[in-house]
Amino acid sequence: MKKNSNKAWGGRFRMPLSKNAEKFTASIDFDKRLYKADILQSIAYAKALKKAKVLNEKELKKITNGLEGIMRGIESGRIKYSIEFEDIHMNIEKLLIDQIGDAGKKLHTGRSRNDQVSTDLRMYLKGEITEVIALIKRLQQVVLELAEENISIMIPGYTHLQRAQPVLLSHQLMAYYEMLERDKARLRQAYERCDVMPLGSGALAGVNFNLDRIFLAKELGFSQITQNSMDAVSDRDFVIDCLSASAQIIMHLSRFSEEIILWSTFEFDYIELSDAYTTGSSLMPQKKNPDIAELVRGKSGRIYGNLFSVLTMMKALPLAYNRDMQEDKEPLFDSIDTIKEVLQIFAEMIKSAKFNKEIADKAVRKGHLTATDIVYYLVRQGVPFRDAHENVGKIVAHCVESNMELEYLSLKQLKEFSDKFSYDVQRIISAEASIASKETVGGTSSKKVREAIKSARTNLLRDKA
Repeated sequence: MKKNSNKAWGGRFRMPLSKNAEKFTASIDFDKRLYKADILQSIAYAKALKKAKVLNEKELKKITNGLEGIMRGIESGRIKYSIEFEDIHMNIEKLLIDQIGDAGKKLHTGRSRNDQVSTDLRMYLKGEITEVIALIKRLQQVVLELAEENISIMIPGYTHLQRAQPVLLSHQLMAYYEMLERDKARLRQAYERCDVMPLGSGALAGVNFNLDRIFLAKELGFSQITQNSMDAVSDRDFVIDCLSASAQIIMHLSRFSEEIILWSTFEFDYIELSDAYTTGSSLMPQKKNPDIAELVRGKSGRIYGNLFSVLTMMKALPLAYNRDMQEDKEPLFDSIDTIKEVLQIFAEMIKSAKFNKEIADKAVRKGHLTATDIVYYLVRQGVPFRDAHENVGKIVAHCVESNMELEYLSLKQLKEFSDKFSYDVQRIISAEASIASKETVGGTSSKKVREAIKSARTNLLRDKA
């Protein structure tokens, strides 16, 4: 009976793998994107084998030249992968052996695909995290530009989706800047966890000869090496960290999208999105739909699902490596690709948006948004806060019944509710005065928002990583 002689593991088997099983277990269709990390890792590993006296100088040169040639062949599109060789690691090894012969067969000495794939994945993710952070910084730059350009626009701030207090539009935009700042911090933490090299752990127990792992780590740009070979090959925490960070990024962008969708409705009309980032209706000719924002919002479920997919896959795996862990890559790659695409298109969409100052200004005059400022006025006159709160609540109820706005009450009308009101109350009752009074750090006054924008811009310029 034909044995699995074409498989790296085929010596023990006397029956070939079925075609369906071969197709089912193969990962080359998706892990092929790891080719560069795998080749760079293999070149470094060959150097470590030479240092450990497993390879001689001639063999090292043949392996290095062969791998560099394979890299060029892949990048030019000349090299085709085969499902027969399962994954990117075995495809590259087979190509190398075909090119250089026995020297290529020595490359895998002491190395398992278990520590090989984990190393590849960490190298790949370090590069991807760096790219995602750059895209977040670009989006933050756009948010800062919008905040600066629209510093004079006031809008109603909301809690429970009910009008609450007047705020500057720029203040609300800067809230998303802060969310993105935390997203970068989470990604940097994920990067640190990726920056630990498992290579040299073998399949699970370590390596039988003197492999210099510190040398390998320096060659591959890792700052640390793993300390337990079983944990090293079975750990996917770093993958989950990246998926978790991606889930929080998309959550923040989904919230931002929801605001944009609301603001672009006829009922709000605070913002107009560019035609370049909206679509129409196949039936209703008047429609202008915020499809980009809606799709960003919709992709949150997909990225959450990717996180839960890997968490569930890992939840009951015994040590050390299990083939289940092959299932980490498709959700991970999908989340990375989606986040990069979303960050880019979202920045383009909001950069081209226009805000409607006139409509926003009218909106901020409705809804009795300065009621809390009147409470504070009475508190400064010596009225206990709870009594002041109740009193102003009665004033608001009167305004609702009379179909009038709080801002337009006369001093005489206010005095009907409390003799503590004086002429100076008129100076604090407007939306502009309410906003200007919020002078605490993090508040919505124009002065504090300008300071926040300036500080953010300085920090962004200093942010080199």
